[in-house]
Amino acid sequence: MEGPTPVSALIHAATMVTAGVFLIIRCSPLFECVPSVLNFIVLIGAATAFMAATSGLLQNDLKKVIAYSTCSQLGYMIFVCGLSGYTASLFHLSTHAFFKALLFLSAGAVIHAVAGEQDMRKFGGLARMLPYTYAAFFVGSIALMGVPFLSGFYSKDLILEIAGGSASLTSDFAYSLGLISAFFTSFYSFRLLYLAFYGESRTARVPLEHTHELSGRMATALLLLALGSIFLGILGRDLFVGPGTDF
Repeated sequence: MEGPTPVSALIHAATMVTAGVFLIIRCSPLFECVPSVLNFIVLIGAATAFMAATSGLLQNDLKKVIAYSTCSQLGYMIFVCGLSGYTASLFHLSTHAFFKALLFLSAGAVIHAVAGEQDMRKFGGLARMLPYTYAAFFVGSIALMGVPFLSGFYSKDLILEIAGGSASLTSDFAYSLGLISAFFTSFYSFRLLYLAFYGESRTARVPLEHTHELSGRMATALLLLALGSIFLGILGRDLFVGPGTDF
């Protein structure tokens, strides 16, 4: 989280944090041979989703909230692998990449606009000064929450359906923690939006004077990611998890 925001976006959306999930999916024939290991994966994944979501509730650093959110969503991807829902895991991995990259790059735009400040308690009222960035942040946040008909809804709800429909103690454990974590996700996402963009400005006068909206190329990147965050779920669901798909 100390590095530049584009680096954070790449790490959280596309490379480092997704490697473990992808490795489990690729090695699924091996895991299927050992049910006890699958149960262990479910327990670890569900506990991770819950732990990271509770940690995200208490962060004041803008980027750390989004970082703990990544950890929580990875917990979902891992525990559904333990329930043999490998395609659902890869589906969520793909949709998550778009809205998490969108959130990180939008966070970078906010931090740049307020002269490097990352403490959300020192923001406030930025929706009026950064309307485009606010719109991108809002789309990324509601996709992360799983609001119906955005990409996160199709993949995240499918994971919870798989957990709720599997008849075992470990799946019930994962389903319960998954539901609680989804509520926490909505809470810290709205908290982030409220502290950063709503209410009265709490930003120091000097950064406020230099606050400006994004340049054209950065704005285009946010637009492309926002489109993926909105439409990838509905366009990709038949490819990833539709009836008869051989993905």
